[in-house]
Amino acid sequence: MKNSAVHRLRLVSMPEGMSFVLLLVCTVLKYTTSFNAVPVLGPIHGILFIFYVVFALEAWRRQRWSFGRAAWIMALSVIPGGGFYAERLLAREEKQGLAFAS
Repeated sequence: MKNSAVHRLRLVSMPEGMSFVLLLVCTVLKYTTSFNAVPVLGPIHGILFIFYVVFALEAWRRQRWSFGRAAWIMALSVIPGGGFYAERLLAREEKQGLAFAS
């Protein structure tokens, strides 16, 4: 089960959510102070977001989720803090054994 599509999505959802929140904070700091970490955090968040999308699409296909479920998981990636909620949902799904081994 540790190699399942849901597990891979779970592994990337928390760092993606954290990078999004940090990027938002750094964007505010960029415009209010002289601190500018956006050029560093932007690409990191971009890479994590791409992994999230790819793993979400893979999980959608392998788990045979409905369109609504897949859309909700994708929507969580663009809501600040949504990655944390997605990780909890996916952990519950994985724990209940709903994640098929891939």
